[in-house]
Amino acid sequence: MIKYIAVLFLVLSVSCKENPKKEDVVVVENSRVESLPFYKEASFTPHWITPNTPEEKAFHKIPDFRLVNQLGDTLTQQNFNNKIYITDFFFTSCPGICPQMTNSMLALQEKFKNDPNILFLSHSVTPTIDTVEELAKYAKRFGVISNKWHLVTGDKTEIYNLGRNEYFVENDLGIPKDINDFLHSENFLLIDKNKHIRGIYNGLNRASMAQLVVDVQALEKEG
Repeated sequence: MIKYIAVLFLVLSVSCKENPKKEDVVVVENSRVESLPFYKEASFTPHWITPNTPEEKAFHKIPDFRLVNQLGDTLTQQNFNNKIYITDFFFTSCPGICPQMTNSMLALQEKFKNDPNILFLSHSVTPTIDTVEELAKYAKRFGVISNKWHLVTGDKTEIYNLGRNEYFVENDLGIPKDINDFLHSENFLLIDKNKHIRGIYNGLNRASMAQLVVDVQALEKEG
């Protein structure tokens, strides 16, 4: 029987300040479960699959993409080969939840800044406004580490398709949407080295962020 363990952590600041404080997170050594589930659709029904099996290899994966980061570099799935990455969807002019999400991602960046296996990927949902120059300003403002945390812009249709149909980042099940419906979510997704979704987390919730750190460490143990 899998035993749940207590998670101790410091408080992550969720203020909307221009320069959020980068506080670390204290985590436990073991995950809440023996292995993380896999996900393949918007309901986030967990699928318990043995890693490195034919079933795992055939399971839903994030497809390749072609986007541009804050350095002006073209980014594809090749940049994430053999990497675990945490992803979200935001926009630089957002006055509400985005600064709080950025604050949470900054804490994760601080936690894993010396771990080459962990990367971060934030997609702009207003790519025509969030040019490379705007993303570069945002990155400098918040202390984003280049080539560790990628802020990306690109084709809006591609970004929205990734968010809704591949990452399943929105929670409103059963409501059809198209390119004209704004994509915005506080969710962070955890993607493993084989491009599978292994967790969804509320980027505004301290306990959820602490669990994300624990789950990243569990994924690293999978090899």
